[in-house]
Amino acid sequence: MELNDLKTLVSKVIHEIDRHEQEVTTTAHGVFLDMNDAIEAADKAQKELVKLTLERRQKIIQAIRNVSRGNAELFSKMAVEESGMGRIDDKIIKNKMAADYTPGIEDLKSDSFTGDNGLTVVELSPYGVIGSITPTTNPTETVICNAIGMIAAGNAVVFSPHPRAKNTSLKAIQLLNEAIVAAGGPANLITTVNDPTIQQADVLMNHKKIRMIVATGGPGLVKAALSTGKKAIGAGAGNPPAVVDETADIEKAAKDIIDGCSFDNNLPCTSEKEVIVVESVADYLIFSMKKQAVYTIEDKQELRKLEELIMVDGKPNREFVGKDAAYILNQIGIQCDKEVRAIIMETDADHPFVQEELMMPVLPIVRVSSFDAAVDLAVEVEHGFRHTAIMHSKNVDHLTKFARAIQTTIFVKNGPSYAGIGAGGEGYSTFTIAGPTGEGLTSAKDFARTRRCVLVDGLFIR
Repeated sequence: MELNDLKTLVSKVIHEIDRHEQEVTTTAHGVFLDMNDAIEAADKAQKELVKLTLERRQKIIQAIRNVSRGNAELFSKMAVEESGMGRIDDKIIKNKMAADYTPGIEDLKSDSFTGDNGLTVVELSPYGVIGSITPTTNPTETVICNAIGMIAAGNAVVFSPHPRAKNTSLKAIQLLNEAIVAAGGPANLITTVNDPTIQQADVLMNHKKIRMIVATGGPGLVKAALSTGKKAIGAGAGNPPAVVDETADIEKAAKDIIDGCSFDNNLPCTSEKEVIVVESVADYLIFSMKKQAVYTIEDKQELRKLEELIMVDGKPNREFVGKDAAYILNQIGIQCDKEVRAIIMETDADHPFVQEELMMPVLPIVRVSSFDAAVDLAVEVEHGFRHTAIMHSKNVDHLTKFARAIQTTIFVKNGPSYAGIGAGGEGYSTFTIAGPTGEGLTSAKDFARTRRCVLVDGLFIR
């Protein structure tokens, strides 16, 4: 090779290296072109994070809360516009819940043992870099919630957002990174890629520097996360039944059920998906539901049209997931008030609306002969997801029996389903509800390793 040719080749290589480095470093606040770069940057940031004091970490968490709360309306509008799903006003509530009620470093509680052989301290320490796969249903809420909990535990996070809501998720990640840096935290503590794909998600799940996978989505996604051989937390599907017995406050139950099932157009996996009511109070419950903002389908032909519209091969038609009730009705030639929040109808127990998680403001109602029959049917249609169940009753024995039978992570008594995640009910909030892997309503402690430090024959002073 001639000297001039060698110089030209070297110059090209240097140019390519410089171009690549520039692309990586100039990508906006945590958003990279390649997943490997996003992971490497997060790994570097995590090493800086653990050098900071807990006081500084708390300031970082507070900064995330502030910017999330301040942009709740922006995030909500972007999510609805980009995904075409949900309701802006409800998403604002969800984003503020994630910002205000997700536990931070206060969730990390140490333990100790003392005795004749000395002192043992048990503490919660970070995994390192966590890979978080987020859904289109909660594109910013999950980012906020997981960022707070995972960073509180001392981790960095690499997100793989759902492609149908990527711009919304990327906007949240950029703003959160800006807030973190402004609060004295390291750059790129949360990262992602500008074009999330299945291939990029596969790189994330299998990268050696990713120590934990947290996947929010359907059974296929959870299975993929569990198959990586890494520590995995899976937040899977649900099909929450709402049971109403003969002792319930029927008017309140009707309002709570409609409020819960119509919240964000039924996108939350916690929302009421079907109602199972004891025959003796069924007519009164339906009468009371009609006083809410609902449209009641009573004509069999209308019901058939709705089935053909929102079901495809026995499964929900994704085009109508999270859509407004009025929009869905309009597609089958029914005009109604735009204020209508839910569509209700009576069906048999084996109807696909009952058996499938629609994630639309479409609520089937099934009559049963007795409370025991209601319990049996509710357990059947929940399909063993162990996600969420709701019951309206004044009978403590009935409430206890159903709770024991259904074995769900969340069990809401005499309230709308969203009370189970901290909206109108006591307790903290989360948008990563790990039923399949058993962590339940996740928080910072679930994103930390338990470590034991033993001092032999020392500091035992009793």
